[in-house]
Amino acid sequence: MRTLTTTEELAAFCDEAAGAPYVTVDTEFLRERTYYSKLCLVQLAFPGVGDSNAVLLDPLVDGLSLDPLIALFRNTDVVKVFHAARQDLEIFYVDHGVIPEPLFDTQVAAMVCGFGEQVGYETLVKRISKASLDKSSRFTDWSRRPLTDAQKKYALADVTHLRDIYEHLAAELERSGRARWVAEEIAVLTDPETYITRPENAWERVKTRSTSPRFLAIVQALAAFRETYAQSKNIPRTRVFKDDALSELASTKPATLEDLGRSRLLLREARKGPIAEGILAAVKAAQELPKDELPKPDTSRDQLQVNPALADLLRVLLKARTESSGVAARLIAPAADLDALAAGLRDVKALSGWRQEVFGADALRLCEGKLALAVKGRDVEVIEL
Repeated sequence: MRTLTTTEELAAFCDEAAGAPYVTVDTEFLRERTYYSKLCLVQLAFPGVGDSNAVLLDPLVDGLSLDPLIALFRNTDVVKVFHAARQDLEIFYVDHGVIPEPLFDTQVAAMVCGFGEQVGYETLVKRISKASLDKSSRFTDWSRRPLTDAQKKYALADVTHLRDIYEHLAAELERSGRARWVAEEIAVLTDPETYITRPENAWERVKTRSTSPRFLAIVQALAAFRETYAQSKNIPRTRVFKDDALSELASTKPATLEDLGRSRLLLREARKGPIAEGILAAVKAAQELPKDELPKPDTSRDQLQVNPALADLLRVLLKARTESSGVAARLIAPAADLDALAAGLRDVKALSGWRQEVFGADALRLCEGKLALAVKGRDVEVIEL
């Protein structure tokens, strides 16, 4: 199990990998105590058997530069293969401004190839590589050194088996003609917007009961302050204040430190100092916001007149299409999209791209009364009208 600890060693490995058709990549990181993930280990492999052509890269070594790896990520002749890539990609984009391309995500490909929803790496190793993983090191603190042999073995297995999985799924996509489907999904992962968190939009992730514009303005201001403060201090947003405290503050509208002191949910550290000042300033600014600048909740789907019979028929059609295509139902159309279709809306993901081919076109025709469904034995048949 080879561990790279110098820039020269990394450069030599990346030069070799540049001649391969693909390289498998995984990372180990910590995020419990920080806003941004702390990269602790990178695992890399290109085609080979067992541990051959597979290495661990220690980014915590002083003086080691990741520039050779970044150059490999930008090399469009080599496919970069990840499993459930989003968090890994966020690290490289935030730290180095790079998104590896071309990219292949085996979790996305597995869902398209009939392995179910959000299929895990361990499942794919068992079903494709016919091997088992030792998960005893799953909860390792990857920032601690030295790493044990067991930890290294665990980490390396995340890229050695990934070679078999990639080759199997890539061949299956080629056979089925579904490579374009995966490309559509991966376009989201390669879009930098996926990894940019804008404080002014942070309030959209906060679940609230009230839709009062003034209440939402305070939620928006508090969430923006929390996000900005957490980013500047590199601490988890929950260390500033949690969502339940944010909702309480939006309801009570504190104007003084004494008001903050009466909060039931606010952390002690947030009742004084810069956090307290930020809270009071955010509440005050939101209170003074003109009416025409208040945020407006998206209620477009709250009053949907869903045709329940049509919604049920769409679910039956989706089940039939899921069984015939082997693609996970939630990947094709979540329940909310089916209800939207049954209420007459047409701005849904299920009606575009590869989903249109698998389900969307027939779903529209069903809504328009041009298709009927019939049961024959255990199968659902689609009948032209």
